[in-house]
This record gives sequence, C-alpha cells and structure tokens, in this order.
Amino acid sequence: MLGNGVVGILSETCDKWERRVPLTPSHCARLLHSGKGKAGVTRILVQPSTRRIYHDALYEDVGCEISEDLSECGLIVGVKQPKLEMIIADRAYAFFSHTHKAQKESMPLLDKILAERATLYDYELIVGDNGKRLLAFGKYAGRAGMIDFLHGLGKRYLCKGYSTPFLSVGASYMYPSLAAAKAAVISVGEEIATLGLPSGICPLVFVFTGSGNVSQGAQEIFKLLPHTFVDPSKLPELFASARDQSPPSLLQKRTFQVYGCVITCQDMVKPNEPSKAFNKSDYYSHPEHYSSSFHERIAPYASVLVNCMYWEQRFPRLLTTKQLQHLMGRGCPLVGIADITCDIGGSIEFVNQTTPIDSPFFRYDPFKDSYHYDMEGDGVICSAVDILPTEFAKEASQHFGDILSKFIGHLASTEDIIELPSHLRQACIVHKGALISLYEYIPRMRNSGMEELSENLPSPLPNKKNHTLLVSLSGHLFDKFLINEALDIIEAAGGSFRLVKCQVGQSTNDLSYSEVEVGADDRAVLDQIIDSLISLANINENQGSMKKEMNKISLHVGKFQEDSVMERQEGDGETRWKTTVLILGAGRVCQPAAEFLASIRSNSSSEWFKSCLDDDFEEPNDVQIIVASLFQKDAAEVLQGIPNATAIQLDVTDHESLCKYVSEVDVVISLLPASCHVSVANACIKHKKHLVTASYVDDSLSKLDNDVKGAGITVLGEMGLDPGIDHMMAMKMINEGHLRGGKIRSFTSYCGGLPSPAAANNPLGYKFSWNPAGAIRAGRNPAIYRSHGEEIHVNGESLYDSAASLKLPDFPAFALECLPNRNSLVYGKLYGIEDEASTVFRGTLRYEGFSKIMGTLAGLGFFYPESHPILENPERPTFETFTIKLLHIESDNPNSTREKDIAERINALGVCKEQETAIRTAKTIIFLGLCDQTLIPPSCKTVFDVTCYCMEKRLAYSSLEQDMVLLHHEIEVDFPESKSMERHQATLLEFGKTTKGRTTSAMALTVGIPAAIAALLLLANKIKTRGVLRPIIPEVYDPALKILQAYGIKLMEKIELTDLYL
Repeated sequence: MLGNGVVGILSETCDKWERRVPLTPSHCARLLHSGKGKAGVTRILVQPSTRRIYHDALYEDVGCEISEDLSECGLIVGVKQPKLEMIIADRAYAFFSHTHKAQKESMPLLDKILAERATLYDYELIVGDNGKRLLAFGKYAGRAGMIDFLHGLGKRYLCKGYSTPFLSVGASYMYPSLAAAKAAVISVGEEIATLGLPSGICPLVFVFTGSGNVSQGAQEIFKLLPHTFVDPSKLPELFASARDQSPPSLLQKRTFQVYGCVITCQDMVKPNEPSKAFNKSDYYSHPEHYSSSFHERIAPYASVLVNCMYWEQRFPRLLTTKQLQHLMGRGCPLVGIADITCDIGGSIEFVNQTTPIDSPFFRYDPFKDSYHYDMEGDGVICSAVDILPTEFAKEASQHFGDILSKFIGHLASTEDIIELPSHLRQACIVHKGALISLYEYIPRMRNSGMEELSENLPSPLPNKKNHTLLVSLSGHLFDKFLINEALDIIEAAGGSFRLVKCQVGQSTNDLSYSEVEVGADDRAVLDQIIDSLISLANINENQGSMKKEMNKISLHVGKFQEDSVMERQEGDGETRWKTTVLILGAGRVCQPAAEFLASIRSNSSSEWFKSCLDDDFEEPNDVQIIVASLFQKDAAEVLQGIPNATAIQLDVTDHESLCKYVSEVDVVISLLPASCHVSVANACIKHKKHLVTASYVDDSLSKLDNDVKGAGITVLGEMGLDPGIDHMMAMKMINEGHLRGGKIRSFTSYCGGLPSPAAANNPLGYKFSWNPAGAIRAGRNPAIYRSHGEEIHVNGESLYDSAASLKLPDFPAFALECLPNRNSLVYGKLYGIEDEASTVFRGTLRYEGFSKIMGTLAGLGFFYPESHPILENPERPTFETFTIKLLHIESDNPNSTREKDIAERINALGVCKEQETAIRTAKTIIFLGLCDQTLIPPSCKTVFDVTCYCMEKRLAYSSLEQDMVLLHHEIEVDFPESKSMERHQATLLEFGKTTKGRTTSAMALTVGIPAAIAALLLLANKIKTRGVLRPIIPEVYDPALKILQAYGIKLMEKIELTDLYL
C-alpha cells in the first residue's frame, strides 16, 4: 500500500473544537490537478466530518472522494492523534504524534503503530536546514489568545466599574476570519485613540514574557492598539509620571494609548549571591543559583500578564500564589493573566486548570485561595486554553497546508524512505512497524523506568552498579538526536543508565533537560563515560565546566546558543538584516509607501507582513528608505516625520547617477511616469536589483523579459490599485473557481477614484487630486468589451453617451454610473478566460450624472484642444467673455451668464436633449468659474487649457476632505457536473485618512501600499519567479492580499449560489 499515491484525510476526534485540517480543498485541488507525474497523488479520500472548518462538499467539488473507509490509502494524514482504532495496518500516517520524546501518554499510540506494521511521520520533526520546524501552526496561538483575553478584559473592567472599548471585542472563534478579528481590534484602537481610557485603569500595561512565535503573535494583536513599548527598567518611572496627578480636576483625565513591556529571563530572576551579575549561560546551567524577582521588579506595574514562555520545574516560578497574595494586598494593578502557554501548575503556580474555548476564564481570589467562574469579585481573571490555534481554523489550516502540500507528493508516492529527501526521512519515527535507528532511544528511555527523584537522592537500589553518578544533560537532545549519542557512549563502555527526569523543549529552539543516573561496576569505567560525555558536550570556558558536587554532575549536551530563549514556540534567535529600498518619485503615492516600509520593524506594519507569511522568513531589523526626486525639497517634504528615510536629489535621465544609487540598494520602486521605467529597469538589470512599479507593463518593458531573467531579478509591474489590486482580486476568484472544476461564464469589474459622499459637493460630483488633463483625455478613449458573446465597440466620441447606471446591492446609498474602460478583451486573455467567458467587461465608476455633464461640456467645445481666436488677442479676456464667445451668446445681454440663460443656450445649441442635464451643466460652468470676470492667465493657450485650469482650481480637495476608492468584481462560475452556478463578488471600499492634520488620499494608499508590499515580498525572497511579471500569480497575490487585508484595507467577498441553471 505504501507509495500508491492515494492520500487519506482523517476526521479529527480529539476535541469538539478541533476544526483544523492538514490540507484544505484548494491544496487538494492543486495536488490532484497536477497529476501523478508531478505531485505524486492520484486520489484523495476524505473521512466525512460535520465539524471541520471546510465542508465535505468543498472537497468533493475539487475531486476528492468522501469515504469513512481509508483502507485504499497508502498515506493517511491528520492534525492531532487519531483514536487507536483508526490505525490501519501497513499504512503510513502523518500527524503530531508526540511520541519522539517518549511522552508517556503517547506510548499506547506508538505501540499501536508498531503492532500494525504501520509507518509514522511526525510533523514536529520536519525541520529545515536552519534547524527550524517547517510545519507548525505559527503564531495563531498568540493571536487567538490575545484577542480572547481582550474580550474578557472588557467584561472584567466593567465589573470593576469601568466602561472600556474592549467590551466590543469578541472571542476569536466568533469572527469569520483573522482579518475580521484584527479589524475589530483596530476599531477598538481607534476608539481608544479618539476617546481614551479611564484614568483609573491607567497606565494600562501589558507585560509579555518571551520573544518567540507565541509572544510575537500576541504582540501582533497588541500592536493594533495605539501603543508604546516600555523598557522593563522604565516601568517605575512610567507609573510615577502617570500617578503624579495631584490637582483633583485631573481625576477624569483619560489616556489615549496602552503600554507594552517585553521581558526576558534576566528581568524575571536575580542571582542568589548579590555580588554576582546575571549570566544567561550560568542561569540555564544552574537555575538553582537564581531566585525569582518578577514579583518585585515587574509585577507591581503590570495590568495584564501575557505568558508566552516555556518553563521547566528546575527554574524559579514566574509568579507564586504567595507572591500574588502579597502583590494584591499592596494594591497591584494586575487585572488578569493570559497564560497562552497553558502550562498548568507551571511558571504561574495558581493557574492549575485548563479552560475551554467557550468559557475561557476563571477568577482566582488569592486572599481566599479560591477559584470562581465569573467576572465579579476579588482577584485576577485567568485564561488557559490549550487548543488556541483552532479558533482561527481556516487561516491556520491554510498556513499549515501551504507547507505540508509541498511534501505530500513525496510521502504519498514513496515506499522506501531511503528515497525521501533528508528532512522527510528524518521525520519518520517508525517504518513498516520498526523504529528507525534515529529513534532507538525511545524504548531505552521507556525501559529505564523514568521516575522523579527527590532533592536528597535515595541510596542505590540493589540491582544498581557499584558506582553511580547523576548526570544532568541539557541541550538539543531530541531534535538533534544527541540523546542517542549520549546513551551509546554509556552502553558502549559497559555502563548502565536510568532516566530519572526528562523535560523536553516544545520547539526546535528550546533546550531539553534530562537527568540520567549513570552506573558502572568500576570507578575507572564510570570516569571514562563521564569524560566521553564531556567531550560530546563540547563545553568551553564561556559555557561552563563540569562540577562534581557529591554524586551530581552538570553538563551540556550540544552547543549552548546565547541567543536561545526559553519559549514555548520556535522563532527566537533569528538572524536579522538591514535592507535599503530606493523610491523614485516624490508624488502623493510615495508617502504611504515610505511610511509602510519604514515602519516594518517598529510598528504594526511588520506584523501585517509577518502574520501573512511563513514563520521562517528572516525579518529585517529595519528598512532604510531613500526617496529620490528631481527636487530634493519635494522628497524631504514627503518624508517629514518618517524614520529611517533619506531624501536625495536625482535626475533619472542622468544614467550614471541613477546606476550609482541603484547599485547601493536592494529593491527599487519606481513611481515615475511609465516612460521612465525602461531606463530604470536597465539600471536594475545591470546591477541585479529587483524593481517594482505601479504602472502598466507596456511592450517596451515586456521586451526586457529575457534580460531580466538573465540578471536573476524580478521586475514586478502593475502593482498598484488599477492595475494591481484589481488583478489580484480577480485572479484569486478565477483560480478558486477553476480549482473546483468551474468554468467562468462572466467577468465584470468596476473601479473608480471618487470624492467621498461628503466631499462630492459640486454639480459634477467629482474632484481631482492631480492635473485633470489626463482624466479628461481618458474620457475620449475608445472602448471594446464582450457582452453575452457579442463584441461591443464604443468610439471615443460616444464614450460618455455609453455610460450606464449601476446599483451595488451592498451599497444602496451610492448612485453610480459606469463607463467602459478601454480594451476589456485583453484581460480575458491575461486572466486565462478568453475562451470560456461570454462576458468580459471593465468599467470606470463615477457618480450618476457625471457622464452626461462631461459629454455636454465636450459637445459645447470646452475640451477643444486647439486655440480660440479670443485667446490669441494680446489683451487677455475674462472667463466670462471667453464663455460668451464659446457658446455664441449675445454679449449685449447683461444676464447672459445666468444659470437659466446658459441652460437655455445649451438647449438651443442642441447639445443635450434633457432639460435637467442642461441645468446641471450650466451649474457646472458657473461653479467652475467659467463665468467669472477675472482675466484668463497667459498660460492658457487653448480652450482645453482654460477648462483644465478651472477644474484644477475649483475641483480640488480641501485639506480635510476625503476621497474614496471603490473596486468591485463580479464573476459567474458554472459547475457543469452539478449543473449549478455561483456568483462571486469581491469589493474594496477605502476612504482617505487624516492623521495629525496630514491627509493621505485613498488613491495614494491603494497604489502606494501594494507597491511597498511587493518590495517587502521581494526582500524576503517570497517572490521567486524571475522576469517581467504582473501580480497575477499566486506567489504574489496570495500573500499580498493577506497583508492588505490585515493592514486594514478591507476586501469584502461574498458568494451567491444558484442550484440549477438553464
């Protein structure tokens, strides 16, 4: 059966909340559609489940078979351990088995695997070249745990008499997605920043233990709130400053941010000998030389403790029951503890129970030493949920499956493990009913009779050797298989061992600890064993040496790494690197791009990036920004207040100077006009630097594809809004439909940059944030699209006449219209649907009535590109005189430029047929100042110049007005097999933002942020395809859309189902 290419997916049975899956339907679709030759998978059988996050029907839609019986499968995968009766003989299994560390509770499963001659792969053992686990559920425990605690924090403060914005946060599982949960926290943050928090609970300090993935996930959520991180040493100063509010009138003062403090082991303990300084290596070697100081140095200032660290019994506790009693008696502000590690009876002594997802809190009263399950009363609230990642089952499964799906083909098609890549071969604990040699220590550890010894060791038992010593082994014992080497040394010398204590690290970065009683009949043999173990440990002066204290020896097995942190999750000791991005152009789009890039390390932008990528990427310490402009002052103005950013003067036509700066950076973002991109691209090719642009990829840039590939770089164009986000949303929807065997019947897309409803305060309902000439000229472009199989051609002169009213059901208040946008058919080819979609349409959005007014102005000659005789006179005319001549109005009529008279003249000229349109056009002419009695400036040479001048002046945004971007896709997908049709919709609605008196337009945000995200993806080598690209491939649009969503640019999706179609 092994290697037959048939994969089974188990139904999860360990917990009612376990809704995660090892492979999502989309992963299954990719595996099946690749064929056996490519993916190694011929069939996928899925055990039915009404609990998992993805319904059975979704698996069926992509070609999987739903079957309770998995006996035809050679490889069976799950998330958690299955029930023993689910193990089938002679099959391969992959899941988190928790067997490789000889965990007692998992040994029945191992025995069952051995008895059934099965093969077992453990996800926890699949590690990369850097020693990090490749398969894990990342930071989802930290994210879910933090959101859950904020949910409880609001209730707890309400019981204490304080209404806070935290009340509006729900539990993690209540949200349809992680992005929706983050959006809720962001809303809370906005309320805190606007209305503040009651002074009675401030300063509100969240203390985080550790710096691994759990802590990073929790901090990622925390950073969505307005916050400041405080060094542990500064906590007393923070409290002294906040509490020093002597005037009674200030008692109602509110605070508009929260505070965070990340602590490490040196903040938690102190040496027992006051004369000694803290030493990390010594602390891990001899924790008995240290005692807890957290209750003295940190806890008195903590409002919330977020516990994310791995702990072992040999280390001092973080907080004991007695210490909490003392703290609460002195008025400590501690409200609650989010024990995300769920270490029962561990580092926090009074957390003695787990809590379920649907009731995640208990209240501990230290004065009565009692436990309660409500929010009212004395004490602290505690959460200790042990299955947190499943609260974000969909995202966690997607993240997990993205990696696992890369290995499934090998595991499913290979019978002999020798043929597997080394990282998979090492993850095999049992093969065909026999333990792999790497894991031969497991029965040895079981047979050694693991038992806890008291501090005073008992006398050797009668069957013990004549000479014994207790050896303390700490290091990477199991992930590096050093325990095998240690036991081999003992047995090869004729000695014996008994495993007394074993505490295993929870990730590849954590150290494991074992106490082994080593014995020998001859003292010389015992000394030889110890010497060999010391040699294996490779102890040097900095790491400590062996000390004999009575019959105890302490040493390390493996090299101790100073950057290791005792964390429950992997992710500490990461190598960080600095990068530089060159942005060419200092227009409006530059500011949000530069802000996002500069904040990647210090602010929440980093969290958007990290939360949407694999956990093993190398995060930059910071991103240095260089913004180049023809005038340095323009770049300096854009960068005002942005850290890590430098403004320079650069003329891109000076190729030597351009090459100089390109050669010194890692990625270039060109926000210049499209005509400049080829020159910039050539410089990037020469110096092998990636390039990102938001402009269309034209023929001149496409011709560089081979040169770009030859340089080993990526030139990613069309990475803005339109083009950009529109591509990514479209391809995500189309590919999802194709993966399920669907056929695209129709694709329609609408996009527009508009004033917000409040700012649409002129007759045209439109405003410009740049020179209007381009937008006006675009209104004269011809268009072509396909509708129900028929090609429709619209000439430029008739474009405004072709506008159609558009109502979006989700936005009934918007009265919109749509104009065809150039050649829609090229997108059918670009998106791979030209041969299946009978409708392909892309349109430009405007408020209703815009096209009729613009069409009338065009008919009146206001967009005429040539000069007018009145503009050729040496004496400059007034705008009123100009309009009178243009409309052929009798100049001796003193009321000739009144709204009514202009409307009548428009009707008389026969330019429009509707009276309402004539009146609105007259209002527009007057509003634009075309009837003012001021002189037309000499710069206006043509009628078009005059109109553009007036529009730029009168249709500009004020400093506090907001624009709006609306992008809406609709696709209809036919599913021939089921004779059904689905209508998929995706919508982006974004408004401009004003912060500290500085307004950033929605258009600038939605163009600049995607370009910045692309740069970061290239920096992290997440985009591996080389050549001239558009963002229409999954490796670009999958992470980019996730980051956009997490960043707060909301992408709304919905599906409408139709059972049958004709």
